[in-house]
Amino acid sequence: MEIEKRVVGVYQENCYLIKKGDNGLIVDPGDDIETILDMIGDTIIEGILITHAHFDHIGALKELEDKLHVPIYYHNINGELNYKELVDIKEDIYKTNSFTFKVIYTPGHRNDSVTFYFYEYDIMFTGDFLFYLSIGRTDMEYADKYEMINSIKLIKEYSDNINIYPGHGTSSTLGFEKKYNDYLKN
Repeated sequence: MEIEKRVVGVYQENCYLIKKGDNGLIVDPGDDIETILDMIGDTIIEGILITHAHFDHIGALKELEDKLHVPIYYHNINGELNYKELVDIKEDIYKTNSFTFKVIYTPGHRNDSVTFYFYEYDIMFTGDFLFYLSIGRTDMEYADKYEMINSIKLIKEYSDNINIYPGHGTSSTLGFEKKYNDYLKN
C-alpha cells in the first residue's frame, strides 16, 4: 500500500491518497481541488474517508463528490453532511474493492472524530485526534476533553508498530507517541 500526501489550504491540512495498484482512497480533501485531482491522476478512487467535519478537512469534498461519485465514509453524528454518496459509518470493519479498514471512534477534538485503521498494514489516519507530539484542541464546538482522555486511553491499547498519519504535520508511530507525547504519557 502506498500513501501520498498533499498539504492543502491555509491551515496546511494533510490530504492523503492511499493506493493499491491502480485503485485508491482519498482521506480528508480539505481544499485546493486542483491539487487533489493532480495527486489522484489516473487512480481509480473507491471512496473518500472523512476523519471529522471541520472545514479544513472537507473544503474540497463537494467538488470531489461531484467529479468522482464515490462513497463518502463519515460518522455523521451531528447530521451536518448531506451528500448523495454518504455512508454514515459506525465502529466496524469496512471493505471496498481493494481496501479493508476499521473505524475507531476517537472523539474529543470533535464528537464525529474517527480514526481509520488499516490493520493489515499497521497504518492509522488520525485526523486531528492525534498528532506528532500533540493532540487536537478540545476547546471548540463539539469538542470534549473527557472524551479526548477516553480516546487516548483507547488508542494506547494498539500496537507500538502502527504508523500514524495525522491531519496536520508529520507522521509518526504509535510507539513513539506513547514514549514522547506528553498527552499519551500522562
